[in-house]
Parts: sequence; C-alpha cells; structure tokens
Amino acid sequence: MFDTRCRAGVERGLRPVGSGLKRAGISADQLTLSGLVISAAVAVAVGSGWLGLGAFLLALSAVPDVLDGAVAKASGTASPRGAFFDSVVDRVSDSLVLGGFAWYLASVDGGRAALLPMAVLGASSLVSYERARAESLGYSAKGGLMERAERMLALGACLVFSVVMVPILWVMLALTLFTAGHRFVMVWRQASAPRRTEARSDRVTGRWRGWTPGVGFPPRTERREAGRLRARRARQSASGTWRRSRTRP
Repeated sequence: MFDTRCRAGVERGLRPVGSGLKRAGISADQLTLSGLVISAAVAVAVGSGWLGLGAFLLALSAVPDVLDGAVAKASGTASPRGAFFDSVVDRVSDSLVLGGFAWYLASVDGGRAALLPMAVLGASSLVSYERARAESLGYSAKGGLMERAERMLALGACLVFSVVMVPILWVMLALTLFTAGHRFVMVWRQASAPRRTEARSDRVTGRWRGWTPGVGFPPRTERREAGRLRARRARQSASGTWRRSRTRP
C-alpha cells in the first residue's frame, strides 16, 4: 500500500534532503550499502536477544532505504543499474533480518518456531518476484496489503511487543500470501485481456501490400497507373451492373 499511495509524496518531500546529501558527497549506492550493513546488524542484535537494539536498528535501516532514491534523482544518477542494485540489496536485507528472527526463535521456542520467519521470507520473495516478472512482461503488479514497507513495520512491532511476536508473524504470513495471490490475479487478468493489435496489423498490411519479394516497391508512376486502372475497372463494373439492372423487365 505504501508504494501505491505514499511513495510519490514522500519522495517529493525528500528532494531537498537528497540535494543536501548530494552536495555533501554522499551517493545513492553508498546509502544502499549502508542500509545493508545496518540490516546485518539488526540480524545479529535480534539473534542475540537484544530486541530493543534490534528495533532501533531496524528503524534506522529504513532511513537510507528511503533516501537513496532521493539522492539518485537529485544527482541525476537514477538508472536501471541503480534500481537493480537497490532491489537486490533489499532482498538480501530481508533475508538477513528474517534470518535473525529465525535465530532468535530457535533459541527461545525451539526449532519449529524458527520455520515461521522462513515461511514469511519465502512468501515475501514470491511477492517481489511476481512484480519483477510482471514488469519484465509489460504488466503492472503493484499494490497489496503486505509490501516491503508494511513488512518492516510489522517486524518492528514484533520487536517492540515481543510477547506477541509469533502471532504477528502468523498474521504477516497470511497477509503476504494474500498479497501474492492478489498480484497473481492482477497479472493474470492483464495477460488474458485481448490486445489491440488488429488495427495495427491492418495498417502494416496495407502499407506493404505493393511490395514484391526480390523486387521491392514498383516505381511511383507504375503505382499511379495501377491505381487509376483499378479505379477505372471499379467504375466500369459499377456502370455495367447499373445498366443490367435498368434493362431487366
């Protein structure tokens, strides 16, 4: 929901901050890498049982994740390479953070509880893959109840209210799977809709109708004469049909 409704407004508001960071010599790639380092620190803190520190670091990791796009646009370095790099780092960061949750639950509640964060990781990876695959095919797969921003907020709630960590993770899993199903249906409907290619194919056919393999288009004078001949034959055919209809008893 955040990407669909709020991201554009947030990015507009952060443009002055991005310009200031650019003047300070900070690049978008540096911010992206700093977010990855902080996510690794989150994993270590949560896995070690320092949940308060983990919540603080998780909130801190959102800062470079939001600012790297603003710096890239302010410096004019926004590119497919940067978008690819940012997307890959996001997936690695998600794996580290949820791995820290699995580490913590394995040490507190046993091995079975550790499977829950891994299930959330698998479902979130499916959500991200559906969007990437849909966009590569020319479709849109944005939106849903549990995108990356919502997942980070839910994980922060798990750390702040650690007593209900497992129930929150179950809700995360259900909503992430619902988001994956929602995106699947969205792309399925777009791919099943008929595309308007018939008119274009007719125009192309008419444009190349006079072309002959190995010869190409005939000279312009021949094309004009051929057109006049077709028009004359059409007029004669119409005149003959009218005369025959007049002579019938």
